Amino acid sequence: MNINQVIFQPEGRRLEFKESLPEKSDIAKSVIAFSNDAGGDLYIGIKDNPRKITGIPEEELFSIEEQISNVIYSRCHPIIIPDITFLSIEGKHIIRISVYKGNTPPYHLKEKGAMSGTYIRIGSSNRLAEDYIVAELERKKRNVTFDSEITTEKTISQINIDNFKSVYKEKTGEDINEQILKKLELYSFNQGENYPTNALILFSDDELRNRYFHFAKIECARFKGTSSEFFIDKKTIDNNISLQAEEAYNFVLRHINQGATVEGVYTIHRWEYPVKAIREIIRNAVVHRDYSLQGKDIKVAVYDDMVEITSPGLLPSSIDFSQMETGQSDARNRIIAPVFKKLGIIDQWGNGLKLVAEELLQYPEIELIWKEIGLSLQIQFVKKNFKEQPEQPESQQQEQQELQPELQQKNIKDTGLQQNTKNSTQPELQQQEQQEFKPELLQETLYSEILLNLKEKELSTKEISEILGQKEISGQLSRVIKRLLSDKLIERTITYSPNHPAQKHRITEQGRLFLKLLGK
Repeated sequence: MNINQVIFQPEGRRLEFKESLPEKSDIAKSVIAFSNDAGGDLYIGIKDNPRKITGIPEEELFSIEEQISNVIYSRCHPIIIPDITFLSIEGKHIIRISVYKGNTPPYHLKEKGAMSGTYIRIGSSNRLAEDYIVAELERKKRNVTFDSEITTEKTISQINIDNFKSVYKEKTGEDINEQILKKLELYSFNQGENYPTNALILFSDDELRNRYFHFAKIECARFKGTSSEFFIDKKTIDNNISLQAEEAYNFVLRHINQGATVEGVYTIHRWEYPVKAIREIIRNAVVHRDYSLQGKDIKVAVYDDMVEITSPGLLPSSIDFSQMETGQSDARNRIIAPVFKKLGIIDQWGNGLKLVAEELLQYPEIELIWKEIGLSLQIQFVKKNFKEQPEQPESQQQEQQELQPELQQKNIKDTGLQQNTKNSTQPELQQQEQQEFKPELLQETLYSEILLNLKEKELSTKEISEILGQKEISGQLSRVIKRLLSDKLIERTITYSPNHPAQKHRITEQGRLFLKLLGK
């Protein structure tokens, strides 16, 4: 990018403009912050707001360069050696200070020391780093990741990893033992004992995870409209990290629509968002989030006009979202990432963003927007031509609440019970099925009876069969349960293993709404 392009870029993580030489402390803080992060360029002689090239008198260039060099050398530690160059644009002279990502962080103000003088770049500003960020910079210097550090409070034999063992067995066909844990680097030998790494604690269901990483969770919410003022549904996912991504993904699926179009004799189903891309971004959020950031959780938000995923930790300097199709990869958590790959939760390195880019090509109506908010990365899947629907008058809302037959059918469709739009070109059998799927008829089927029982407690298919007085699970019951799951009136209690021997079903919010519409 040449200087003519740079001057139209906004200030940010790697770019800063100054009209004149800033105070000694300010220039030192900027250079330190760039060195601690991904590097950056500081231009002197360009006013930021409004953006304007003011320039520096030619006779002052060398003296200003010397002042800059002296400030950086005398105030920054460890030593930082930037490139300082003179540029000319529109007949005016400017100075560019190019700072590269440092290899020996944390860089800090020499007179204040690392704990009080370390600065980092957040957006377009320099911020004093907190203790845990200084610790993370120290790990970078030692080429050690946070998930590889150990805790000596418990040995690996004392850690509860039963659920992780079950998931690992199901996904890989292998039983977890000490040898596999060692191969995956999930523990480390120290002073005669095998102690778990932070990664193993995060994969566990031990009380240590709740104590050390109570923030390692996903907060999901479905908001009404396009703001976060009111929510329709919410869920906290705080189990071990091997299960979190799929639960969050299923939450999104429950709150977005799937339409259907007919092409020839085939009915083509299509989600309103690129769900494979959303699934990949949620998985990346869990795998690559910065677990060293205290008190920050992943947030998955569904609005009327977009799906938004926010993950703690800035984007690694080697990743560029504008080049997603090139197959980029950079694992922040070097122990966690290979385990997820072993479990099949992430594909081969570099395929994730490529998959996102490819699916977005099939959704020209959806725009992917990414930005860094504070110390977090936020990804949005936004409907380009979304138009917010005006709220219905109070009198019309009252009419709907009276559950008139024609409105009952519409409300059920709105909750996702009928995802296929009735079309004259659809096969006759499918039209008949839709016509039969009405509240007044469903009251006489198994639907309401099953939902009423699940409203009281979670039940397995066999338990439902027994309640209905069946000697064995009938084919009809299996089809009804499958339909209830498909229509999101019920959900499985063990999402990662549909055929798990302890599998049960529970009613969803949509199921409760359905019963309410039936007057039950």
